[in-house]
Amino acid sequence: MALLLRNRGAVLLLMFNILLVFIGIGLVIPVMPTYMRELHLNGSIVGLMVAAFSLTQLLFSPLAGRLSDTYGRKKNIVFGVIIFAASEFLFGMVSEPVYLFAARMLGGIGAALIMPSVMAYIADVTTVEERAKGMGYINAAITTGFIIGPGIGGILAEYGTRVPFYAAGIAGVISALLTIFILPDSGVRKVQKSAKLREATETSFASQLLRSYREPYFLSLIIVLVASFGLANYETVFGLFVDQKFGFTAKDIAIIITFGSIAGAVVQVTIFGWILNRFGERNVISASLLTAGLFVLLTLFTKSYWMILAVTFVLFLSIDILRPAIGTQISKMANEQQGYLAGLNSAFTSLGNIVGPIVAGFLFDIDINFPYISASIVLFLCCVLSVRAAKGDKRKANG
Repeated sequence: MALLLRNRGAVLLLMFNILLVFIGIGLVIPVMPTYMRELHLNGSIVGLMVAAFSLTQLLFSPLAGRLSDTYGRKKNIVFGVIIFAASEFLFGMVSEPVYLFAARMLGGIGAALIMPSVMAYIADVTTVEERAKGMGYINAAITTGFIIGPGIGGILAEYGTRVPFYAAGIAGVISALLTIFILPDSGVRKVQKSAKLREATETSFASQLLRSYREPYFLSLIIVLVASFGLANYETVFGLFVDQKFGFTAKDIAIIITFGSIAGAVVQVTIFGWILNRFGERNVISASLLTAGLFVLLTLFTKSYWMILAVTFVLFLSIDILRPAIGTQISKMANEQQGYLAGLNSAFTSLGNIVGPIVAGFLFDIDINFPYISASIVLFLCCVLSVRAAKGDKRKANG
């Protein structure tokens, strides 16, 4: 609680901003089958529309990370929330697919400005011992956004498919005002003269990606990409999958996703720090990948509403433990390059969120089961890599 209230409740306010972004992302999930029918879209177009958000986030993430280190976290967050709010209003106002794509891409710009700045802000204002807890709080807000977003989207969609997006836009305006007047600066300028930081920020993003395979955090970034791929693959076609297979309504979809995410939020704000300290990041990451791959595959064998509910519950729990574990591991490797690595983290997340929906959409048009088969295979392969890396760490420690 002390961490949440420190610096005029800075961490609490950051949680609210991240919560807002992921509410906006989650809003679209339960109403997508309705959009698909109204606009006569196939799975491929839906996948591309979902990926458009993350494509723009990817393109702007490296710039956002550099702006965060140069001009401060607060300015990035404020501008990001304002742009995000504008994107939600636009998405609610338009009907043509091209304008829906434009709205999602605008939202991606906002998310690119917000995400690395929030993660870097947390690293700025916490000690190494507090960082797992701080990251856990932020990822709990992400999880809660996924919980509340589909739920709000499903409920408000009964009053009109556009209503949820107007609500998100209004919340964005309120969040921006609160951030402007309440959030203090994180003191980022203390690290601006670092030679390592200058080298990182002056190198092109393409070069950073190409060079990253030689860095100790590369495997963690690959796991970030894979986890994002698996979750985005799963969520993109989930509404379409249960709509076609079981005839679920937007409200049914919202309830399932909401319930499936609750456990993750509870774990992150309560015992997540203890889990990492007890078992270590590598072991937690490997176990989460294995569980996620298994339960994505089990989705294909569900036969009822309650079986779907149980499977998504465990799947979301594993993913919601995986994400902050990776984030904590990367932040410990970053030292004074918090903004730079937070930008790379966001970029690899976006890569997964781009490839996942596109692959899911195209595979869905071939067979509704294929997206989940591909997601489970990728998660299992990444689990093998993580286990091998953990064994390598043990050999180094014993050697």
